[in-house]
Formats: sequence, C-alpha cells, structure tokens
Amino acid sequence: MLDPAIKHFLDERKELWLKKKIKSKTTEEEKILFEKQAAVEFSLPGWLPGAAKRASQLSLVSHPGKFSHPSAKTTPIIALSPSDNDGFLRTGNVTTVDLDVLGNAAALDVFKFLSIKLVDNKTILTHLDEKTSTIKEQLSIPTLPFPDVEQGLLAVKEDTGTTVKTSNKIKQVYFPADSSGYHLLSVLTPSGVMYKLKERINQMRFSEAAKEVRAAKKANKDSPDDLSEIYGLSVIGFGGTKPQNISVLNSQNGGAAYLLPSMPPNLTPRTIYPPKVNFFSNSLWPRAFIDDYQKFHDVLIADANNVHVRRQRDWLIRSIIYQVADRMWMIRSLPGQWSDAERYQALPHYQKIWLDQQYRETRQEDGQWFDQVKINLARWFILTYKKLLAKKALSLGDEHSQPIKDMIVECEEALR
Repeated sequence: MLDPAIKHFLDERKELWLKKKIKSKTTEEEKILFEKQAAVEFSLPGWLPGAAKRASQLSLVSHPGKFSHPSAKTTPIIALSPSDNDGFLRTGNVTTVDLDVLGNAAALDVFKFLSIKLVDNKTILTHLDEKTSTIKEQLSIPTLPFPDVEQGLLAVKEDTGTTVKTSNKIKQVYFPADSSGYHLLSVLTPSGVMYKLKERINQMRFSEAAKEVRAAKKANKDSPDDLSEIYGLSVIGFGGTKPQNISVLNSQNGGAAYLLPSMPPNLTPRTIYPPKVNFFSNSLWPRAFIDDYQKFHDVLIADANNVHVRRQRDWLIRSIIYQVADRMWMIRSLPGQWSDAERYQALPHYQKIWLDQQYRETRQEDGQWFDQVKINLARWFILTYKKLLAKKALSLGDEHSQPIKDMIVECEEALR
C-alpha cells in the first residue's frame, strides 16, 4: 500500500499540472484527456522513472559555492565535522542542520520527494541510505527495476567529477600553515548553519510565546517567560529575484539571511558618584523629573476629584519614588565602605546606612534610620515640585502632601 505522504505528494503535483493546463476555454473533451494524461504521468509508475533520471541534476551539499557568486561551480562538498563543546556555532555542533541542494531548478521536485517523511517519520532519502525493506516495497514499480530507481535517486549524494575543484569566483584567503608557506582556502558558506541561525532568531523574536511576553510587557503584566532580543541585526540577500538559482535552502528562505553584528561595541564609561553631602541634592537632578512633575501638576489643577484622578496622581507619585529608588540602588551597587572615605564625612549617618552596602545588616536590624529617609524624601518631593513649576506651583497643604507621605510608606520595600 502506497504511503499517504507519497500519495499526497503525487496528487499535489497532478493538481498543479492540471491547473496550468485547464483554462476557462478548455472543452470538456480536452479536460477529460488532460485528466487521463495526469492520472498516468503522476502515478508512481509514471512519475518515478523520470525523477530517478533527473536526480543526477541535483547535488546535496553542506557548503554551496553559489552564495559567493551565482555562476561559481565547485565540487559539491558535504562536511562531516565532529561535534565539540567549544562554544562555537559551526558545522558539527549544530546537529539538526539540513543539507542544502544545488542544481537544476526544474528538478527540485525530486528533492522534495526525497524529503518526504513516511509513516515512521523517516525520509525517503534516509530509507534509501539505510536500504530498508520499507522503501523497496514503496518504490517497486513495473516501469523500472528497483535497483535502477535506488541508484538514480541516490545520485543526489554522488559527485561525478574526478577531481576536487574550486572557482575563481569564490572568495579566497591565504591562511598560514607553517613557517614555510600558506594554504589557499576557498571560503564557502555553511548554508544549513546560516539558515538554522535564522530559524532560531525568528523563533526567539516571532514565536507565539515571544508575542505573549511582549503583550504582557506592554500591558505592564507579569509573565513567567523571559523575553530575549538581538539588536543590530542586518539582512543580506542572495540571488536577487531568483533565489532558487543559489540553493534550495536559500529559495525556501526567500533569499534572505541574518548577519549578526561583528564590530566591537561602543562602550560609554559610566561612573557612579556617591553623594558627598546629601543624596537628595547631590544625586537627584530636578530636570530629570520634569515630565512627571508636569503631569503631576496637571492632575492637581484638574477640576475633577474622583477615583480615576486620584489613581493617576498616586501612579505619578509612585513613578517618581521608584526613580529615586533606582538611583539609590545604583549607589548601593558600589563596593561597601565607600562612605568611610574622608570626602564623605559630611554625609548624614542615616544616608550612609541607607546607601552603603557595608550597613546592609544594620538596615535590617534598626528601622529608625528609615524614618529620616521618609521625612527627607517627602520634603525633597515637595521642594522639587515647587522648583520645577516655579510660579505655577500650588501650595501643597495636607490635602496634597499626605498622599505623597502615604505613597512613600507604600513603596518602603523598594526604598529599603
């Protein structure tokens, strides 16, 4: 019994052929003739002998030369590199990479046939390599002896040339071999590895899981999954409008591959300066908060005083407090005992406890220091508002200052 995958492949080829032949002006008699012709040509006995002959027009390769130049003709190479835990993305270490195919684009349907997975999840090509009884049963036809079918289809893995050859269109480099000379190397593209990299990057960026994490991030919701991103990607094209002339994998990927950034990063030195006298005046620059304070002011002068307005006000207060906490944690990232230096002697002791990591145990045992943080943070909040809004600033009485103090208490965990 013919494997369902093989039957589906032949039916698909037949439908495509009929679609090209049968037009709106085709008569009913012509249609019947075309259907009879298709039934013969796209049956396994009708199609397989021609496929076995055309298979020799294709070559399985791991490193096609045509990625350097479409007219390059080189020996088909299948590199069998050993796997090694060396941390490199290279041939041999990527075990799930598919081989590529070069050759006549009109014969690519033969490779598609060889790639069909039968009910046991093995491809036809794998069955032919392993010489299984299953493939002999499936491909035995009256129109061509099975040994001829087998030999013809396996021609995709054979090199008919007698010598290894390169091309002057391939990029070449002189590589030092020893003190006496160099090897002249032809640089070929590992297309399987290249497109496996593209597949993994696309999975990272565009999978359903990645979309869900991005949606959660946009909605400010928690997600159990991590979000990964690769910046600085470039896209390189091969083959122009005819990517199939380069290779099968190139055609399947639309002629486009990714280039990872390979230049050294531009590093901007970042120096964290601890406060010498007062954290609130030395480490917090009012202009950095101008946007949030302007929005805070707009809420204060709004005519409405309902739950939505109060929630927006509290959200803005919390945002400013968290920015203060971020700066505090940046200073805490410094090695402990920095506040013992003479230049920081004027810094209040409660701020040394708050900011210097040498006091982290003290922060857990004694909470009196944090009372000073809360008082001075509330004072800084109000003074910064008045400084930034100047004449527009409102006088913040208990009605407006109490929510600030309440929010500082609510954000205590981030500030401690």
